Parts: sequence; C-alpha cells; structure tokens
Amino acid sequence: MVRRASTRDHLGVMRVLDGANLELPSETAQRRIDAGTVVVADDDNRIVGALVAVGREQGVHIEAIAVRRRRRADGIGTALVEHAAGKWTPLTADFDRSVKPFYDSLGFDCEKRGDRYRGILD
Repeated sequence: MVRRASTRDHLGVMRVLDGANLELPSETAQRRIDAGTVVVADDDNRIVGALVAVGREQGVHIEAIAVRRRRRADGIGTALVEHAAGKWTPLTADFDRSVKPFYDSLGFDCEKRGDRYRGILD
C-alpha cells in the first residue's frame, strides 16, 4: 500500500534510504514527513520503499526515492512516483544516467544537465 508517511515511519524511511546508499540527513527527512511530502510503500507495517520530496513554488521536487533491494523488481518505485504525480504537479527530479530509463518509462520529459538529468512530469 502506498500512502503518505507519518512520524512513526521516520526510522523505516531512513533505513530504506540508507540501504540504497542515499544521503539525506535524518532531520531533513523528518521535516519532509512533517510537511507531508514523503510517500511510503508499506507492506504489512514494514516500509519497503520511500519517496522524499520538497515543495517548491512550482510543484514538488523529488529529493530521494528508494526501494528495498529485494523488492526492486516489484513495481514499488513506479507506484511511489505515480502516487506522488497524482498529488503534485509538476513533479521534478534530478538523477543519474543509470536511472533515466525509469523516469522515461513514467513519462518524465528528461533533459541532460551536465553529467546528470532533470526530469519534469506535468
């Protein structure tokens, strides 16, 4: 089940991000949870995926998205982004070339910026 994160999800969100080697300070994650811009995939009260975003003047920007390694082929990342896109537009993300196919498959308009990409989903 994909849902908005609550304060009790903070540790689970941090574990998923840490497992994916994504650096996001714990305090930042808590602020995003409090602001309502963190979405989690919950499987029987266990966080198996998380999307952390920040609100901006024009839409919401994905700061981090991660799925537990053993669950990466289950469509959880797609479900997280689709949930976020259903709530916030436009949705933007900055990412490496290795995950560009993922963002392309979700309909993001991707533009190369240096050695990274910026994707926008309206």
